[in-house]
Amino acid sequence: MSAEVSDIAAPIAVAPLPAARGKLRRVYHETAPAMWSVLAGRFGIAIGALVLWEVLARLHVINPFLWSQPTAIAAEFWRTLMDGSLVEDASFTFTATICGFVIGTVSGSAIGLSFWWSTWYAKVMEPFLIVFEGLPKLALAPIVVLALGLGIASKIGMAVALTIVISALTTYAGMRAVDRDLIRLVFSLGATRWQVFSTVILPGTFPAILSAMRINIGLALAGAIVGEFIGSQHGLGRSIDYAGQTYNIALIWSGVFTLSLLSVALYIVTSWLEHTLLRRFFHTTTSR
Repeated sequence: MSAEVSDIAAPIAVAPLPAARGKLRRVYHETAPAMWSVLAGRFGIAIGALVLWEVLARLHVINPFLWSQPTAIAAEFWRTLMDGSLVEDASFTFTATICGFVIGTVSGSAIGLSFWWSTWYAKVMEPFLIVFEGLPKLALAPIVVLALGLGIASKIGMAVALTIVISALTTYAGMRAVDRDLIRLVFSLGATRWQVFSTVILPGTFPAILSAMRINIGLALAGAIVGEFIGSQHGLGRSIDYAGQTYNIALIWSGVFTLSLLSVALYIVTSWLEHTLLRRFFHTTTSR
């Protein structure tokens, strides 16, 4: 071994792997920002933007009729909260979102998993899924509302339309990524197709199914809102559409603010659920 190679290899041989890992952890914790500073930065930006918005509206730098202002939006938010209309509309949108999310995710995952049983079936159906995914769902919204009515069923239908294909394609992609050598090995040991599916395919695809959940929750909310825009008697989308027709800009922003809170809450819960299920899944598979 030359002197140059010895000089390079010496530090690697001296430093044990646990020590290197400990050093990496210390470096990471030293460079990673504290959570309180991240939260303070986020709240600072949000409050600063609201204050700037209020000042610009009061000075008429921006048109307060077209853009409203935070104090008027807060007053409108409090009014709708006190008369119960905000809670009623938010509950309607939340119910349609959750139902569409569950139905779309479960149905789409089942469709993606069904492709494993027949390559012919998968090749035939895949183009139709891609075409349906590329189709603007807003064009389908009037048909869905006419077919299912102005009630919550049409909002759930729109949420399902936006989530089912994403789940199907994500599941199919995760299933195709499963180790083929492992599948051949299990088949060579005499396992049936159902045993291979339940012990190899389904566990190997489970992380992909969970990863689609965070995307689907936002799409389900968007689908419910689109359905409410087209025609509805309740919901935040109907409230925003009504406010636009009556030029109540403060009510529009109040509905948008409520939608933002709802989407953040749904995203946090979905992320927590995904993390919890993944942790239990890997704990179960490693303990076997």
